[in-house]
Amino acid sequence: MSVIPEPAASPAADLDGAADQAIAACGGDAREAVKALLVAVDFLEAQVDDLRAAVSTGYARRRYDVRRDRKAGTSTSEG
Repeated sequence: MSVIPEPAASPAADLDGAADQAIAACGGDAREAVKALLVAVDFLEAQVDDLRAAVSTGYARRRYDVRRDRKAGTSTSEG
């Protein structure tokens, strides 16, 4: 007996559903949902910065300190 997996929802449908949930969580106000999501992104970016600072440069091999241009193969300092 074989089991046929259910087709996964399309990424667009997942995104629409997530947007609907965010708007519903903010009482139906799309502007408030956008503001809440911007605050969440800012919080997550701050967490990433803290974690990058906590990782030893030997472990990370300086991949967070240098941005590489893949086409030219040169590296430039982030700033």
